[in-house]
Amino acid sequence: YALNKTFMEVTKQNFKNLILTIPGERIMDPSFGVGIAQFLFEQDAPEVRNQIHSRINNQVEAYMPHIIIEEIEFSSLIDNKEVGANSLSVVIKYRVTPLNESDILDIKIG
Repeated sequence: YALNKTFMEVTKQNFKNLILTIPGERIMDPSFGVGIAQFLFEQDAPEVRNQIHSRINNQVEAYMPHIIIEEIEFSSLIDNKEVGANSLSVVIKYRVTPLNESDILDIKIG
């Protein structure tokens, strides 16, 4: 394990945990988490992508208000042959407002 030494590193790790945690998984806070893995076997449709997008924005607003989401990009088998069937890739471009620095979180599931 690598030690997080900067505020940006800690923020990125906390953001990744927020995206990967399934709602109900965290004790004493059942609404915490996006649970992106739960969308792995959903149809690759605009409605599902909008639902993921909305869930990410709502969770960031509630639990990490110091982050501003700039862009969310999705890839799946339909979009990219390198991503396998039953795989989902989400790239989130965000800015940490106290530092005014931007970063990218790339989540691949499947």
